[in-house]
Amino acid sequence: MATVPAPSDPADRHTAFGSQLVDVHLWLREELARLRGGLDAYLAGTGERPRDLRAHCLAFCSALTRHHTAEDDGVFPALAAAHPELRPVLDELAHDHVQVEEVLIRLQTLLDELPTGRDGTLGPEETRWVSGELDGLIALVESHFTYEEKKLVAALNGLGVPLSDDFALRDLTGG
Repeated sequence: MATVPAPSDPADRHTAFGSQLVDVHLWLREELARLRGGLDAYLAGTGERPRDLRAHCLAFCSALTRHHTAEDDGVFPALAAAHPELRPVLDELAHDHVQVEEVLIRLQTLLDELPTGRDGTLGPEETRWVSGELDGLIALVESHFTYEEKKLVAALNGLGVPLSDDFALRDLTGG
């Protein structure tokens, strides 16, 4: 009778890296959808106060940045060493991380400028700026995640080195 390795078994942990990546991406996609929904509700005058919306954005931005930093500092170098043929892909993904960070900074700046009172309103121009930045972030992140999953999951599942807990965002996602 075959035994199922315990979750703490190193062999199980190593083969799960690709699955961990997909799980984190799913969680981040859900958080981004919640952020989009919150912004839409606020702009329609039915949603969270700007302070709550800013806090949600800050939490999402922080989680995404931590995940990307873990990839850049630990996962990508380990993959490049094990799979030199992936270096062009890893370079492209690292470049995406810079672009995502730039959008996150712009979005956070815009959200910081939202009115603080419940009766505060955004003009059409401000609404377009905030919505446009968020739409750009959603498109960039979705494209990045899809490409990363397509190119790296198999290689990650074969990776045999420990990775940072920030890669899987364990403290945030309950993993």
